[in-house]
Amino acid sequence: QVQLVESGGGSVQGGGSLRLSCAASGYPGSTNYMGWFRQAPGKEREGVAAINTGVGTTVYADSVKGRFTISKDNAKNTLYLQMNSLKPEDTAMYYCAAAGYIRSSRRLLKDDYNYWGQGTQVTVSS
Repeated sequence: QVQLVESGGGSVQGGGSLRLSCAASGYPGSTNYMGWFRQAPGKEREGVAAINTGVGTTVYADSVKGRFTISKDNAKNTLYLQMNSLKPEDTAMYYCAAAGYIRSSRRLLKDDYNYWGQGTQVTVSS
């Protein structure tokens, strides 16, 4: 079993920055692939960024490329999402997710992730 606990959300003005953290515990083989997703009220949960925690390869949604950075500290077993130049449209509940394996073409799709955190709210004001 894997447990994921997010932290770091909050309220910020447009143009500001936040760093989200996701502490992972449990079987290491179940967190080879990790991602950040977000869900705004009335919208589908969408993939923001994902990482292969073994080799460090990353993928980003077009809407956050150049502004967000996903990283993993394997020693601390913690996933991060550095969010810069935040916009009001980034406002959402942000979730951390993990899986043992996900095909490269599907790493921003929520369906293949087995484990989810409880979420942390990010609110960006204009």
